[in-house]
Amino acid sequence: MVNKMISIFKPKKIKDFNPTGLNIYTFNAGFKKKDKDLLVIIFDKIINVCCVYSKTSTPSAPIIWDKKNNLGKAKALIVNAGNANAHTGKDGLKIIDMYVKALTKKISCKINEVLVSSTGVIGQKFNPNLIINKFEKINPKNKNSLLESARAIMTTDTFPKVSIKNINLDNQLFKIYGIAKGSGMIQPNMGTMLVYIFIECKVSKQFMLRLLKNNLDNTFNSITVDSDTSTSDTLMMFSVSNKIINLNKKNFQILNYKIYELMHDLSLQVIKDGEGISKLIKVNVLNAISKKQAKKIAFSIANSPLVKTAVAGEDANWGRVIMAIGKTEENINQNKIKVFFGNNIVCENGSISKKINVRKLDNYMKNKTIEINVKLNLGKFYHTVYGNDLTLEYLKINADYRS
Repeated sequence: MVNKMISIFKPKKIKDFNPTGLNIYTFNAGFKKKDKDLLVIIFDKIINVCCVYSKTSTPSAPIIWDKKNNLGKAKALIVNAGNANAHTGKDGLKIIDMYVKALTKKISCKINEVLVSSTGVIGQKFNPNLIINKFEKINPKNKNSLLESARAIMTTDTFPKVSIKNINLDNQLFKIYGIAKGSGMIQPNMGTMLVYIFIECKVSKQFMLRLLKNNLDNTFNSITVDSDTSTSDTLMMFSVSNKIINLNKKNFQILNYKIYELMHDLSLQVIKDGEGISKLIKVNVLNAISKKQAKKIAFSIANSPLVKTAVAGEDANWGRVIMAIGKTEENINQNKIKVFFGNNIVCENGSISKKINVRKLDNYMKNKTIEINVKLNLGKFYHTVYGNDLTLEYLKINADYRS
C-alpha cells in the first residue's frame, strides 16, 4: 500500500482523552507491516446502538453480518484495517463468526451484542486467528485512548480523525465524541467510510436514529473525494452512559445541534485528508427548484474530473462548471445562471460576465480552499458539497494500492 504525502490540512493539534464507560484496545494484528491495525472496544454494560450503512449493492461481509445479527444492543466493537473482508463470499462471514465467538467467550456476551467493521483491500480473505490471537492481550491495565483508536483504523489516511464536544443539558455536563477513517473511495450514500460516535448519556435507538437522519444529509452525505461509494461504508452511534437526561424538545434540539457539529467536523476532516489533495473545494448551489436539484448539481460539479483538475492547476475554467451543471440534465435556464469563484463573478446572462476580473480571479485560485458558488435563480433551495482537487498524487496512491 502506497504511503501518501501528509495532508496540507492536517490538524495542528488533535484532542485526546480516555473515555469512561468503555475500554479501548489497539493492536498490530498483522494486516499492516508495523502500524496498529486492530481496534477492540468493550463497553462496561450492554448499551444502545444505532447503525447506518452504505446502500452499495456489493456490501462487505461485516455489513452483511451486522445487519443479520445486531438488534440494537452492543457490548463490543471489533474493527480491523488493511483488509476489507469484502467480496469474500461465505468464507468472509465464517471468518467473522470465528473471531466474534472467540470474543464472546472471553467477555461473556451474546453474538448479537458484538459489532464488526473492516476496511482496506477488497477481495482478500484472512485468517481469523490474526484477530483471535490478540484477544489474549486484552487487559484493562493496557487500555488505550480515543486518539489511539482513531489511529488503529487508518488505511491511506494521513492523520487520525477525532472530534470531541462538551454539552450541558439541565446542568449536567457530558461529552459526545467520535472517530472516523476515510481518505479515498468516498462518495457516501446513507452511511460513510467508518465512523463511530459516542454519547455520554442514555439515548434510545429511536432517538439516535432521528439524530442521524437529521444530520447525515448535510455532513457525511455531502462530501466526495472521487465519486466512489465504498463496499464498507458504516456509521455507528453508541449511547455509552446510563446518565438520564430529559430529552424534551429543547434538550433534543441542543443535542441535535451538537451532534451536527461533531458530524460536520469529522466529515470535513475526512475530505481534508482526501487522497493526494492539494486544495479543498466547496460547492454551493443556490436558488434551486428543490433541495434534490441543488444537491445533484453540487455533486456533479464536485465530482467532475475536469473541474477538479482545473482547480488543481489553479485555473478558473468556469466553462467546466457550466458543463457539470448541464450534464445533470436538470430542468434549468442557463441564461439565469450566475457562477462565482469565491466572490469573483465569471459568468451571467448566458455568457462570460462583463465584470470578470482576471487578475483577482488568478490570485483567488492560489488559495487552498476554493469556493464555487452557483446561483440558478430558479427557487429558494440550496445545498453545499465539499470535495477536493485531482492530482498526480491521487493517481500514484491508487495505481499501486495493493502493493
